[in-house]
Parts: sequence; C-alpha cells; structure tokens
Amino acid sequence: MLATVMKQLKSHPALIPLFIFIGGGATMSMLYLGRLALKNPDCSWDRKNNPEPWNKLGPNDQYKLFSVNMDYSKLKKDRPDF
Repeated sequence: MLATVMKQLKSHPALIPLFIFIGGGATMSMLYLGRLALKNPDCSWDRKNNPEPWNKLGPNDQYKLFSVNMDYSKLKKDRPDF
C-alpha cells in the first residue's frame, strides 16, 4: 500500500501538500485528544484512589489550553472545601 502511495505521489506531485496537511491535521488532533484525556479534570482514570479529580484543583490551576486575558495566579478561592 505504501508503495502504491509513493508511486501516485511521484506521478502526481500536486498531491504532496495534501498528504502533508492531512497528516499534520491528524497528528495535531490526536495530540489534542491525548491532552484532553490526561490534563482535563473531567476525565477520571483512577476511580479508586481519586474518584473526583476536579475537587483537587486549586483556584489558580490552569487546565485550559489557551486563555486570552486571564491571570490564574491572582485568583482567590471562592468555593467551599469538600
């Protein structure tokens, strides 16, 4: 199959950018999915030792990928302890 793809790319060089961008997009989407699975507090991998991981987050923990005008170090705790 890889030999067939290489043969097609040699005969149609205009397909090379298509393969590059599709491969890059697939790679970035898999990396983002992995980040969501590992860093997001909504996802619990260990139910026995840590059943509610969102309760262990402090008020200044940043778990979003990108925030525009938010300084997480200056936030104060405004919720009760459980």
